[in-house]
Amino acid sequence: MIAVGDGLWLLSTPTSGYAVRLAGDATPTCAHWGPALTLDQARDLPAGRPELPVEGGAWFGVAGLQIRYGDAVRGVEWRHLDHAVEGDHLVLRMADRHYPLEISLHYRVRGEAIERWTTVTNSGAEPVTLLRCDSAAWSLPHRDGYRLSHVSGDWGREFQLRRTGLAAAETVLTSRRGHSGHHANPWLMVDDGDATEEHGEVWSVALAWSGSWRITVERDQHDRVGVSGGFGHEGLTWRLGAGESVDTPVFAGVYSPAGFGGASHRWHDYARTFLLDDRIRPVVFNSWEATEFDISQEQQLALAERAAALGVELFVMDDAWFGGRTSDRAGLGDWWPNPDRFPGGLAPLIEHVRELGMAFGLWVEPESVNPDSELYRAHPEWVLRQPNRRSTEVRNQLLLDFSRDEVAAWAHGWLDDLVRRHDISFLKWDMNRPFTEAGDEVWVPFVRNVYAIIDRLRAEHPQLAIEGCASGGGRADLGMLARTDQTWTSDNTDAAQRIAIQHGYSQLYPARTMGAWVTDSPNAITGRLTPLRFRFHVAMSGALGVGGDLLRWTPQELEEAAALVEQYKRIRPVVHGGRLDRLGLWGVQYTLGDEVVVFVWRPTTLVGGDAPVRLRGLDPDGVYRDEDTGVLHHGALLMSHGLPRPLPFDALSDLRRLKRC
Repeated sequence: MIAVGDGLWLLSTPTSGYAVRLAGDATPTCAHWGPALTLDQARDLPAGRPELPVEGGAWFGVAGLQIRYGDAVRGVEWRHLDHAVEGDHLVLRMADRHYPLEISLHYRVRGEAIERWTTVTNSGAEPVTLLRCDSAAWSLPHRDGYRLSHVSGDWGREFQLRRTGLAAAETVLTSRRGHSGHHANPWLMVDDGDATEEHGEVWSVALAWSGSWRITVERDQHDRVGVSGGFGHEGLTWRLGAGESVDTPVFAGVYSPAGFGGASHRWHDYARTFLLDDRIRPVVFNSWEATEFDISQEQQLALAERAAALGVELFVMDDAWFGGRTSDRAGLGDWWPNPDRFPGGLAPLIEHVRELGMAFGLWVEPESVNPDSELYRAHPEWVLRQPNRRSTEVRNQLLLDFSRDEVAAWAHGWLDDLVRRHDISFLKWDMNRPFTEAGDEVWVPFVRNVYAIIDRLRAEHPQLAIEGCASGGGRADLGMLARTDQTWTSDNTDAAQRIAIQHGYSQLYPARTMGAWVTDSPNAITGRLTPLRFRFHVAMSGALGVGGDLLRWTPQELEEAAALVEQYKRIRPVVHGGRLDRLGLWGVQYTLGDEVVVFVWRPTTLVGGDAPVRLRGLDPDGVYRDEDTGVLHHGALLMSHGLPRPLPFDALSDLRRLKRC
């Protein structure tokens, strides 16, 4: 809901309020972001920090909008033109007092989230240069203490949660890689220093962008905190010709008075309601860890039969099905079935997979090319490069310049043909290398062309599901999530290490999007030995997949796996559609109506096996039946004293299904 006063605009979510006020010099400022207010209450609030700080005047903090005009003058002096409200979308139209430049600040209420973005238009005849163009700046009210939460990591250990005191300075989170990054993720939370999962105020922002990005948190000398963020990184510029505009990506924010868990609930609801569809995420088998590059039609047929017997719903053939792709050194870019491995093409395999009752999917990496490929030999000019500079190979591959429309058209053409000619239900879209040798004009059009291709494929093939991947979780963000069904969270499938990865991922992103596989023991990356049940329980807390070499599993393992897949299908509606509550690092609870699913794990028998697990958000007057044992539990006791039975000494995980009587 949006209410309008005289130079005042109040955006209201069900539980929060956001007020924008024009200052005396027409600068749009944040007057309030926090608990819900009425318009009359908001009228008494003074102007605050700028909604989009610019260069100029006596502002010496972070400038989210930096502009250089043709005469080398920089900065903006604000002039208010008008505003428009259409449903839950507010636009404040501003301009520079002298130069022909218009700046529209967009606000949209979506559930408990407020989306913000900016449009900059050169309305003159001469070009201007954007030195920085953030989507929005968010201002926090004064509190006695501030703490910053975000994630960091690397390949194989993405989404490691960090929670530290906020420095009295500028803290920059960024990716200069052309994608969101394994080392960081474009979101953060700030609390007043003592928030918990259930209690305390939390302000959180997230950028919907899948390329390079930068978010700057500023705690100034007066202990005021602001957050400015957008696409690109330092040193990149955009040229706006006469009449040209640039729209920035959405930079959304939520306020939670109910702790970090409350913030996560709001983000999950936002994603499920406004970004994702309601399709069931199928149980996947993926061939990569079973085969790597050594694949054949006979082997894939045998794996498909084992997968179907487990209850798998989607069979995905990973890398090495195409061109001369027998290692990571060749064939990438040649998107036709390898004639030696699939002499009859893909049809015999797909038909057999369908006869077994499963859908069929393929791994693709449209944005990259091996120098040893027919594509590169035909179009060496299509790769991302700069004159007089060496082309950097990463993983023996180069990056195609998707900022060029002819390259994007080629990619859409073969992807559309691949899906149209075959009965393909699923694409695992990978992206295994960062940008190198990229000029200013590449970074934004590249990502937008990737978006456009995916959007077009989904429109042309409504049955098609897509999993976003970038060597694991290197391109997980709200921008990609709005176009894909799930994310391959990490190449690290070690169940013990996956607990922390999935804990960090769940801070912002819902469980139904969290791709998680059960693979072999010992684990291919860590060498860790773990029980099959433990591996399944960790993967069942997201979007379950199986990625082990089923041809080597024992009959006992296959029987146990089939029973666990069946159990997962029973709880999947609750895991994917319910409220997620983190019960510390070693447990997670999902609640949907009267049904509750609880996972408890410990990576060794020395950690937390005897402590009861206190549940959350139950009806204190309700009685809950354990669906497997029939034991009855009072909701009040489950929340105050926890599940009474500890894990058996030699167990690494447990799954409880409760239902209110």
